[in-house]
Amino acid sequence: MAGAKTAVEWLASAAPDPEACRREWERNPQGIALLPAGKAWDVLILPSELGYPTLDVLTRVLDRLGPVLADFGDARMGFLVPPGTAARWLGTGIRTVGDGAWIVVPYPGRSASGVRWLVPPDGSGLLTDPALLELALHEAAAGLAGEDGGRGPRS
Repeated sequence: MAGAKTAVEWLASAAPDPEACRREWERNPQGIALLPAGKAWDVLILPSELGYPTLDVLTRVLDRLGPVLADFGDARMGFLVPPGTAARWLGTGIRTVGDGAWIVVPYPGRSASGVRWLVPPDGSGLLTDPALLELALHEAAAGLAGEDGGRGPRS
């Protein structure tokens, strides 16, 4: 549970009042907190059809991964990336969450309703490198295009 406590400290450090955030988080029966993006991280949100293959590519090439979230119903995945990435990111079909926006974050090490960690934070501050994420996205997209022979969706 020490890893979860460290992760909680790291995540809560992004809140305007980290202590109040931790208290509310621990009392919230849903096990979630609303935290601001843009201070400790930004988030790149991918549709899960592309997100899961991208996560597979990253898992093959990296020993340690930055935190990754899945939303309600697994429709989307959020990769935590360094602050400022959202303002510079260009990518069709990828939503960015940066400075001035807030995200729902589940308490690490505890089940939450809906939003969950696919790769929980370890508390070290490790984030996904945007350049590596972009390369993994390209490889995943190429793999998906290859599955259907490049023909696209069938009707």
